[in-house]
Amino acid sequence: MKDVITASLAPHGVMRAAINMSNFLLVSGQTESGQPDGLSPDVANELARRLGVLCELIPFEGPGLLADAAGCDIWDIGNIAIEPERAEVIDFSYPYIQIDANFITRKGSTLANNVDVNQQGVEIVLYSRSAYDLWLKENYTAPSYLRFSSIAESVFAFEEGQGDVLACLKPKLMAMQSDQPNYQIIDPPFTAIRQAIGLNKGHPEALGFVNETIADLLANGFVADSLKRHGVGNKLSLPS
Repeated sequence: MKDVITASLAPHGVMRAAINMSNFLLVSGQTESGQPDGLSPDVANELARRLGVLCELIPFEGPGLLADAAGCDIWDIGNIAIEPERAEVIDFSYPYIQIDANFITRKGSTLANNVDVNQQGVEIVLYSRSAYDLWLKENYTAPSYLRFSSIAESVFAFEEGQGDVLACLKPKLMAMQSDQPNYQIIDPPFTAIRQAIGLNKGHPEALGFVNETIADLLANGFVADSLKRHGVGNKLSLPS
């Protein structure tokens, strides 16, 4: 069985782990050698260690590009959020972390809750092809969308006055509100991003091994310790 799992997760002798560099909570820095550092690289490296192979981290600028590379023999596992659209080409593990996604408005806005946002005439600014973009596209069909190629660009556009609300990860919105008290975060979150490990489709034994590993990393404190070590423990929550 282990040979089958190794052949699926490390077909070229090393486990190639795609890392979404745009998620500043899960990739929170760099190692001394310049490699991505954070919870997602930690999970990938631990998975490879348990499998008995080396781990090669392959950075992607965003989740959309990472998903586009599924099945192209570029990565063996991917750091990506669970979404039905992506499930057409990717098999997802159990989530190992959860990140709230909220809207933020400006002072004087009449948009006071999530229902208010899901109306015609409302323009939502957001990061294109993010997990919350995919979720909103399916669930908030009344508003229009102003999409940007990075979180930073979407934040800048909203700060410059574009759109009615900004959709983003809540920790980023909290930092914005701290700098600009005239911003108002709408609670509760409109969705929660469930971060997982993606596999190329059709490897059930490997998926079982990954799920067992994640369950153990959550139970033994590995994930919580990694969050604390990288200084994001107070910004994320473990999956319930």
